Amino acid sequence: MMRPLAISASTLTTALGRGNAAQWRALREERTGLARCTFPGAVDLQTWTGEVSGLNTAVLPTGFERFDCRNNRLAELAIVEDGFDAHVDACKARYGATRIGVYLGTSTSGMEQTERAYRERTATGELPGWYVYAGSQNTFSLGAFTRARFGLRGPAHVVSTACSSSAKVFASAWRAMRAGLIDAAVVGGVDSLCQTTLFGFNALQLLSDDVCRPADARRKGLSIGEAAGFALIEWADAASGHAEVLVTGFGESSDAYHMSAPDPSGTGAIAAMAQALERSGTPTVDYVNLHGTATPANDLVEDSAVCAVLGTGVPCSSTKGWTGHTLGAAGIVEILLTARCLREGWLPRSLNTREVDARLRGNVLLSSRAENLRRALSNSFGFGGSNCSIVMECA
Repeated sequence: MMRPLAISASTLTTALGRGNAAQWRALREERTGLARCTFPGAVDLQTWTGEVSGLNTAVLPTGFERFDCRNNRLAELAIVEDGFDAHVDACKARYGATRIGVYLGTSTSGMEQTERAYRERTATGELPGWYVYAGSQNTFSLGAFTRARFGLRGPAHVVSTACSSSAKVFASAWRAMRAGLIDAAVVGGVDSLCQTTLFGFNALQLLSDDVCRPADARRKGLSIGEAAGFALIEWADAASGHAEVLVTGFGESSDAYHMSAPDPSGTGAIAAMAQALERSGTPTVDYVNLHGTATPANDLVEDSAVCAVLGTGVPCSSTKGWTGHTLGAAGIVEILLTARCLREGWLPRSLNTREVDARLRGNVLLSSRAENLRRALSNSFGFGGSNCSIVMECA
């Protein structure tokens, strides 16, 4: 069994709104954040997106102009919610700025800023003077901004393993803490909409022209969203009774099968879930938050893997019908939503799912209900076969 981590503070901003309370209200009201795509330059795409309201006019604090991009502005919107910055300051006072790490995940980082810069090239091809690659598209831009924003001086690392990115950060931070490098960490992930993402997934024929319907018999594919989520983690035995939920297991694997398609055997997904359960010291859970992308192939493979590890009776659902697939932020979004459901004793249904695909054997929830929950598992499976599963328990 692994030494458990306590999530002692968190914040989440998605298309459902800003802050944890907005997410919870939408979950209970079964209100989606998805809408017909109106993203600039991509309005002709027949798809749905989960766009964060107000992000187009958001600004960074004075002194952080070098980090300006849509991704870091989205990070800032989340940082100031739920008193998260104050929680980090209090943690910094306990441990010191050098003893708190920053481990974050992203997929496209500040790509939208680069797209804007290329549209404004001079007649001779030079990029505009306002464009700063290191503070925008560079994958570490998010880590550098967050570290500077909180005044932290511990190790910092940004994971970019597609849709598993911001789940794997919990494993990365745990290893650094176990090695004695740090006492706590800010973990999470941010991914924002851009044309590269939207047109790229459209080229792969993975976007749905309808709102995404995970596990549905007539599902057509993804609805892309954007989100920012952060969690403050400490050792559970040092969290002084203020833990929201405990992370008791993680599992990581790589399919090494295909650049975008999952391994049909589900071998990697099975390995990630099995490792997470083994580390947590338990063979089962009360709920599984599926990666549940609503693409025909992914839902089938995940269902097969979940049934192989946990059987067919464990309640499971996907929350992507609320937020869309937030790519590099998907891990933290679903971990924090799952953590809240654990605390509140609530099983969320798969929103937008009308009729479960008859080929699926798992217990996909078509109605939400109150339930006494003790333990849950959240899956994040990314392009390239990068898999991560996280087990959480009530504190």
